[in-house]
Formats: sequence, C-alpha cells, structure tokens
Amino acid sequence: MNATLVSYILKSKNRKKVLELLDKPKTTSQLVKSTDMYTTHAHRTIRELKEKKLVVQENPNDGLYKFYKMSPLGKKVLSDVKKVKEEIKYKK
Repeated sequence: MNATLVSYILKSKNRKKVLELLDKPKTTSQLVKSTDMYTTHAHRTIRELKEKKLVVQENPNDGLYKFYKMSPLGKKVLSDVKKVKEEIKYKK
C-alpha cells in the first residue's frame, strides 16, 4: 500500500469522488454534472490526480474533448482507500 497516496486521497472528498467516477472515461463536463462541483474545482482536481499519476488522459492529442480515466495506480490506490475506510468503520 502506498500510504502517502492513500492519505492524499482521504484528505479530499473531491479527489475521492472524482477518482471513483473515473472507472470509465469521462470529460470534465461529465464530472461536473455528476458531482455538482464547480468547473474550476473539477479541473484542479483532475490536474492534481494527473500529477500523482492516478488519472490519465485517454486521448492526449485531442484538445477539444479530453477524456480522463483512472490509471492502474489509481485503481490500486482507490482499492487501498476503500480498505482503510472499512477498517476505520469497524474500529468505531
């Protein structure tokens, strides 16, 4: 488990929400509609997740409609996040 990345996701509801939604490719507009986030927040969250290698752009040569999806590392980290949340839930 990459504790640093798991902690990074757990610190932000938006990061976790966006990462969960990117199990299938989506545009920023689709994420905004699904999360009720402001467009600027969605763009910033995607940029942050891309910098951490948790999200990749599926069509990097297309500048008009950018589709993002969870990377293999993102899938692993999200799985670890869910395990940690379950452990916390059972300890209460």
